Amino acid sequence: MNERINKINELIKQHVNDIVLKNLSLKDGVFITIAKVDTTEDLRYTRVFVSIFPEKEIPYATKTLEKELFEIQGKLNKKLHMRPLPKIEFRLDMTESKADEIEKILKEIN
Repeated sequence: MNERINKINELIKQHVNDIVLKNLSLKDGVFITIAKVDTTEDLRYTRVFVSIFPEKEIPYATKTLEKELFEIQGKLNKKLHMRPLPKIEFRLDMTESKADEIEKILKEIN
């Protein structure tokens, strides 16, 4: 991946994180973290990987993100000064829960 895409990914990550923190109203105790951003080389699409805590609230939080996607996209478009403007697609990042599972298995082996 080239340096330009890396910079764009970091910029989008910062902006989306800021937008989600300030504008997304979640019920108490539900947290969404932007784990990673992956933008295509042609800048048309960007996958935003989110981590949701607690895991039992994943359906609620993903539904909320989908419902607010248009508003989040609009706010991001106003902050980005580039063409084309990448279309956001939220994806669930399960890295942390998989790491927990592996850690439990390793403890059981010992």
